[in-house]
Amino acid sequence: MKRIALIAVGGAALIGAALYAFSNVSAETDRVVLRDDDPAIVALGGSVYGANCASCHGADLEGQANWRSPGKDGRLPAPPHDETGHTWHHDGDTLFQLTKYGVGALINDPGYASNMPIYEGILSDEEIIAVLSYIKSTWSEEIRARHTEMENRQ
Repeated sequence: MKRIALIAVGGAALIGAALYAFSNVSAETDRVVLRDDDPAIVALGGSVYGANCASCHGADLEGQANWRSPGKDGRLPAPPHDETGHTWHHDGDTLFQLTKYGVGALINDPGYASNMPIYEGILSDEEIIAVLSYIKSTWSEEIRARHTEMENRQ
């Protein structure tokens, strides 16, 4: 009887370990990975950025003036995406979710007022990743390395 119980417990442990390992692999493959080292993706991202983002965030990723203070409409101006902003403080998944679904969805506040468009249905997932890859490609090697290190810890 003890042998059957040990086999059952051992089998359950093996199944649990296999499921745990599978879930970690699945989670890693679902992560957004920025491709700032891929010239074709960066070029596509630069083009998409120019057509969809530069009007607010600036052609040189400089953002709008006083981006940390709400404007007269109560909304925050577009932040810079260069090293002076906080973009590089966020992992690729967060940046992707923000771009595709908007700030309100990201912070679970559907009433949050933002001038940032929601790009779901406008840009493909690949285009969003390309834009984010382009943005990352403009940062210094030090900032890019810090961003990559942060992402690898998650």
